[in-house]
Amino acid sequence: MVIAIANQKGGVGKTTTAINLSAALAMTGKKVLLIDLDPQGNSSLSFLDHNTIEHSIYELLTDSQVAFEYVVKQTSIPNLYILPSRISLAKFESKLIGEFDAPFRLKDRIEGVVKDYEYVLIDTPPTLGLITVNALVASDYLIIPIQPSYFALEGTDDLLETVEKVKARPNPNLQVLGVVITLHDKRTTLAKDIHEQIRRVFGAKVFETVISKSVRLEESPAYKETIFTFAPASSGALEYSSLCEEVIRRV
Repeated sequence: MVIAIANQKGGVGKTTTAINLSAALAMTGKKVLLIDLDPQGNSSLSFLDHNTIEHSIYELLTDSQVAFEYVVKQTSIPNLYILPSRISLAKFESKLIGEFDAPFRLKDRIEGVVKDYEYVLIDTPPTLGLITVNALVASDYLIIPIQPSYFALEGTDDLLETVEKVKARPNPNLQVLGVVITLHDKRTTLAKDIHEQIRRVFGAKVFETVISKSVRLEESPAYKETIFTFAPASSGALEYSSLCEEVIRRV
């Protein structure tokens, strides 16, 4: 089961969701692979020391001599593995210009190993370029994180249009698993109003679980920890556990 986490708008909690949802799934005993497809590599740096990343997802996608087992790394969390990223991934689009299989590189390279994992989650960059298209082509489902801010729905139409284009040809099986509201500040009336607007637009696709704005969630990656080890009793830990349960039910 391959799930992309995407939204072309930055700062909406994609990486935080990728990290903590992956960890929550692994903690239920599921074997999970997290693919870091963001050149910033923040998901990778939340689990690994940069100096230990000998091969990254960029080499896997562009060099046929680099095998999956050379790139994948086990994290400190049992059952959770990661395909790490580095800034070199920013060269991916220019490297593959004119290549007929460019949108299929990720799908082709993980096709033989997906069956070894119960869940594969993909963290994507805040763009709708070739990297994100690779994630959508390789995925069964899409989770869209949205922050309840004034510009919350800005760009979402472009993402959904891209999803429809991917479904029309390279991946007709792609489905939107759900929309998760992140960075929610319960104290503001604006957040409440936007929250209701998002639910009106997306209806049943919106997860019941809402991820609150949390200092603990912001701090945990700096200590190379998920919210479950950094602050296990925090609202963030409880909410990502709840989101995990919803994802399992929907899938």
